[in-house]
Amino acid sequence: MSFLRRNGFAHGVHVPDFKESTCHLPIRRLPFAPVLVIPLSQHTGVPAIAIVREGQEVVRGEPIAKPGGFVSVPMHAPATGRVERIALAPTGRGDVSPAIYIRPYAGASQEILYGAPREIDPMTPDELIAAVQETGVVGLGGAAFPTHVKMKLPEGKRVDTVIVNGCECEPYLTADHRVMLEQPNQVLAGARIAVKALGAERAIVGVEDNKLDAIEALRKAAAAIPNITVASVPAKYPQGAEKILVQALLGREIPSRGLPSDIGAAVFNVATLAQIGDLLPRHQGLIERVVTIAGPGVAKPGNYLTALGTPLRWALEQAGCAADVASVILGGPMMGAAAGSLDVPLTKGVTGILVLTARARSRRKIHACIKCAACVDACPMHLNPSRLGLLARKERYEEMERDFHLNDCFECGSCSYVCPSNIPLVQYFRLSKQMNRTRKAAA
Repeated sequence: MSFLRRNGFAHGVHVPDFKESTCHLPIRRLPFAPVLVIPLSQHTGVPAIAIVREGQEVVRGEPIAKPGGFVSVPMHAPATGRVERIALAPTGRGDVSPAIYIRPYAGASQEILYGAPREIDPMTPDELIAAVQETGVVGLGGAAFPTHVKMKLPEGKRVDTVIVNGCECEPYLTADHRVMLEQPNQVLAGARIAVKALGAERAIVGVEDNKLDAIEALRKAAAAIPNITVASVPAKYPQGAEKILVQALLGREIPSRGLPSDIGAAVFNVATLAQIGDLLPRHQGLIERVVTIAGPGVAKPGNYLTALGTPLRWALEQAGCAADVASVILGGPMMGAAAGSLDVPLTKGVTGILVLTARARSRRKIHACIKCAACVDACPMHLNPSRLGLLARKERYEEMERDFHLNDCFECGSCSYVCPSNIPLVQYFRLSKQMNRTRKAAA
């Protein structure tokens, strides 16, 4: 394993992981909600197009929406039931989006009735990429970028190494951990599909060294696969960030505003490849995913296999929500976003639900920057968050992008975490990026 840089990466932060309440619990299935709400835009790119009508009966796994283009994916029925309506639904972003409402049949077995076994080995790379799009799989680490698009390399690009991201460095989240532990063969099957689709030479599964049981399970499953290696990396936040993990494993630096393919790598979340390894041979679509439900406001924390479209309110009721809940975050505490409504549906990109009580979510007063440089020492991209924050306060957004590399920030939140003045730096940066995008769109 000479390729593995055991020193990890510079900067970053050590945060309490709060994973003990869920990491040792096996994955459990969440009951079906009375109504499932399947947004047609659960991914980066063009929304899907509904191919069912109101009142139509559907079976579990049946396609209900087709891709709107190449950078798009289909949707599949998460349950056997009836299409109640096609209408706008609230989203985690705070807006509304077209969605298909399905009322599951109470007496149905909910067996997956759509799909058929098929041989993967004879398929060409282009056939594999098309098949991945048919599954509707997107990046399940939170980005929700269509996986088949990532497998289709631009002209002139070449990838020699597929990196499987099993770090899961966000506090509270353990869904990927349980997937690696309980589904190692599916993870490796998905990795082999990615290697073939990209024409790569090998795959490396990177797992933080605080998940030794998952590392052992994957290494045991990979023992007979010559071109797949399982590598342990130091536990540190944000080790799971794409640029950080590539540098830690390969010693290669992704250029500013560049992609992993620029330096011969492709990065996939471990749960994403587990779904591909499971669904592709069965010619089925993505209809459910594992979601961590945890936090001080949850009575029954755990990792739940959840039907896509499950309303957030229903999921919290099943997990036992405390009476004094002050905030619900979709994702983890470092990079997740607060849910504006409990009526939003859980989508392909939701990795976890973090429930905070009033005590856990104490508001702290924001003070002026004291120029301590703690944020500079914490930033894994070696930016100057203090200077960027001051420019954001003065609404000098273009200067932030032009002179101080704002777009190299991937919003990990390390700067906000260490700031003694409690300045919400990462929120400033998100707003600044949005303002620059709006300006460019108007131009």
